[in-house]
Amino acid sequence: MIKAVFLDVDGTLLSEKDRSLSQRTEQSIRQLIEKGIHIILVTGRPHHLCEEFKHLDIDTVISANGALVTCRGERIYKSVLSSPMIREFSHFAASQGHALSYFTESFAMNGACQTDSRVTDALRETLGLIEYPDQMMTLDNEIYCMCLYANEEETNKYRAQFPSLRFVRFHPYVCNVLEANEVSKSVAAQAVLTHLNVCREETMAFGDGENDIDLLTYAGVGVAMGNGGERVKQCADYVTLKASEDGITHALKHFKVI
Repeated sequence: MIKAVFLDVDGTLLSEKDRSLSQRTEQSIRQLIEKGIHIILVTGRPHHLCEEFKHLDIDTVISANGALVTCRGERIYKSVLSSPMIREFSHFAASQGHALSYFTESFAMNGACQTDSRVTDALRETLGLIEYPDQMMTLDNEIYCMCLYANEEETNKYRAQFPSLRFVRFHPYVCNVLEANEVSKSVAAQAVLTHLNVCREETMAFGDGENDIDLLTYAGVGVAMGNGGERVKQCADYVTLKASEDGITHALKHFKVI
C-alpha cells in the first residue's frame, strides 16, 4: 500500500516541453491527497521557487536537492554549508570569473557572468529563470546549497583547489558544491518518512534526472519519466510516459494507486 509519493518538479511534475502542469496531473495529485497519501515535492529548486504549487495543497517540500526540508511550514531537516568554506570558495570563483548561485530561503548569485549565454541558458534550463537573479549582498545568512557554473575542465581547477569538497554535476554547465556531510534527495526523503512515520517500502518516487537516481532506488517503487535519461531509466523499477504525456497519472494507474 502506497502511503507517500515523491515528485520531482521540472521534467516530472511539469512538462519537459514548456514547464506547464497538466490538468490531468493536477487531478491525480488531488486524488492522492483525498486518499490520505502524502505528496512530497523533491527538487533542485530553491525553496521560494516552489511557492507556485501552493494551490495543490502540497505541504511537504524537499528543496535545494535535499539540503532543506519543510513540512507544514516547519523546517524538519537542513544541511548548512560552513561560512569559512563559502567565503574562500566565493573568493576563488571571483578570481576565476565564474558564476555561483546561493540557495538560502531565497536565491541569489555572485553577480558574475550576467551576459554569459552558458550561465543564462543553464538558469533557464534548470530553474526556468528568464532573468539573471539578484546579487548576493551578504554571505552571513544560512546557505543550504551552492552551485558552480562551469564546464568539467573548468571545474577541475576547483577540485584541485578544494580537494575536500564534492562536485556533483546535474547539468552540462552546473554542479552542486558539497561538503563532507551528505546532501541528497534520498537522505532528505528518509528524514521526511521518519517525520511522517512511513516506511520506505510504502512509497513511490518519480524523476527524470540523474540527481533523482538515488531517490528512485531508495523508494519502494522508483518510476522514471519517459523523457528521462537512459541511466535514470535503467535504475528505475518502471518507466512511464513522458511528463508532457501525463506520465505520473499513467504510472499511478498502472500500479493501481488511483
